[in-house]
Amino acid sequence: MLAFLGNRKSFSRLSEKEILALAISSEEDDARIYATYAERLRQDYPASAAMFDDMVAEENEHRRTLIADFERRFGSTIPLIRREHVAGYYSRRPTWLVENLGIERIRQEAVRMEEDARRFYEAASARATEAGTRRLLGDLAMKESGHLHRVEVAEATHLTGDARQEEDERARRQTILTWVQPGLAGLMDGSVSTLAPIFATAFATQDPATTFLVGLAASVGAGISMGFTEAVHDDGVISGRGSPVKRGIASGVMTALGGLGHALPYLIPSFWTATVVAFVVVFIELWAIAWIQNRFMETPFLRSVTQVVLGGALVLAAGIFIGGG
Repeated sequence: MLAFLGNRKSFSRLSEKEILALAISSEEDDARIYATYAERLRQDYPASAAMFDDMVAEENEHRRTLIADFERRFGSTIPLIRREHVAGYYSRRPTWLVENLGIERIRQEAVRMEEDARRFYEAASARATEAGTRRLLGDLAMKESGHLHRVEVAEATHLTGDARQEEDERARRQTILTWVQPGLAGLMDGSVSTLAPIFATAFATQDPATTFLVGLAASVGAGISMGFTEAVHDDGVISGRGSPVKRGIASGVMTALGGLGHALPYLIPSFWTATVVAFVVVFIELWAIAWIQNRFMETPFLRSVTQVVLGGALVLAAGIFIGGG
């Protein structure tokens, strides 16, 4: 799980030359995304399409300004550095995925994109030491805030709700990013990945005490690994996912709990009684994960069941087969 960390550079280690190059490539990508949205909306939502056309023009103007500043300081050769090259840097969802979810979802994605860009320019401005570059990045952060306000105004003309509801929705979204997503990933990893070793040990030894120790070790080890990985791979500054400590705790604790759920029954001295209880716990765990995915992550319930319940059942069967063989 940790191997990928060495393949990307952290934002804090980027030079000012690399930060400017990253900003240029990001503006180019965002302009293409907005152009795609505008084309998709032009026939049915001409006003929104016009808004995205204006945003394309402004993103291109930002790009030209950044290129001019880069040439002034570093020459005409711009190094290739993209979002995926930087650990913890915000990512963009595929346009084909977003554009098929309706006008409201596209506007929400535009708001998220502008929030991401604003946070990036604020962080980049704080890192810059040359006065001209620092001023430019600060100005771009202010402009992105203006874009964000305009998108929100456009949303308000089509959506009902007062300022309080909007604040609640933002708070809910932040809670999902900081706690629910890492916690759900940890719960899935802990619940599913520990099934095979626990039940393989159970059926190989038919000794509840040994099975519990193996389950405890697997659960705690997986929790430490997942929690540490979640905390160190993204500091949350650019992605807006919140405190890495909170996300690491959510992921690590839920990973450990996911494994302990079906390890604790083996504190029961009777092997078959413990195993039946563990089966019941596994059944509840997998369906609970499917429900959480559907409720908080908006994953279609059938897909959640297929991914979690069917996948978990296959891992469970593999553990029983290996241990019983």
